Amino acid sequence: MGVLTPLAVRIGAIGWLPRYLPQIVKVDEALQRASRGRLSLLDVAGLPNLVLTVPGRRSGVPRSTPLLCVPHDGGWLIAGSYFGGPKVPLWVGNLRAAGRAEISVRRDRLPVTARELAGEERTAAWQVMLRTWPNYAKYEQRTSRVIPVFRLERA
Repeated sequence: MGVLTPLAVRIGAIGWLPRYLPQIVKVDEALQRASRGRLSLLDVAGLPNLVLTVPGRRSGVPRSTPLLCVPHDGGWLIAGSYFGGPKVPLWVGNLRAAGRAEISVRRDRLPVTARELAGEERTAAWQVMLRTWPNYAKYEQRTSRVIPVFRLERA
């Protein structure tokens, strides 16, 4: 965690923020382009993150998405929260279909397998994730859907 992490947590808790997600994504993409992929908004916020690259389930074209992650037990936990919005992020369907992906973590590119967690395993992982990003609890309250949680492990 970094110096700006508490500020990022406060900003992430703002209820109207999901309406501006497309603009936030554009700013993040511009920052990544300008830094040649070395910096994202999550990096600025001091939060652990990765770039998930998974083939599109229909097109097969690799799609990359920067995500908050929680390193845990030699792997990574990620959530399809989309700030608690009503729709599941597109990458979730792609990852469910593929079961595998590539991640970039601190300049390392790694092939991973993905497993969606359910039941008690998901509940336990969710508690771990809340310690890194407490706003997941707010996102859960904002939406009627169950936020998917995946465990990524090196392939």
